[in-house]
Amino acid sequence: MTEELQEFIETNRDARELKRGVSVQMYLEGYKHWQIKDILGVGSGYVSKWTKIYVDKGLEGLLLGYKGKVGYLSEMQNQAINAWLQAKNYWNLVELQEYIEDEYNVVFESKQSYYAIFEKAGISWKKTQKHNPKGDPTIIQKKKGRDYRMARKASS
Repeated sequence: MTEELQEFIETNRDARELKRGVSVQMYLEGYKHWQIKDILGVGSGYVSKWTKIYVDKGLEGLLLGYKGKVGYLSEMQNQAINAWLQAKNYWNLVELQEYIEDEYNVVFESKQSYYAIFEKAGISWKKTQKHNPKGDPTIIQKKKGRDYRMARKASS
């Protein structure tokens, strides 16, 4: 076993990559496939596959291939948006959407992206509205009037 593989195992934080590295390490140390299978809960094919990849490509072969999607905003732009939010006393989802579109020409498909920006800035998006957006003023007024009448009847 190489020192490089040992260091990879000791410093790796991704469970999938770690399992790959440990299975290769165990095989190179002389463990049999059935022993590795019992210890790690993997199949014999798993051990063979990752050992071959390690021999052919080295540690690079054990790394996950998927690195995620590149975001629409750069880290610098995210920091600027965060600073803009921190300078405000009141936060509004629509205002954030307009700001990002005007400044960076970015419109997210999902509101979840905007909520994530609020969260990153330490702001709860649920506190960004002055009133309930689903509240119907007519219904609220009728209910207040009915509650007032019922309270008067109860006190009589």
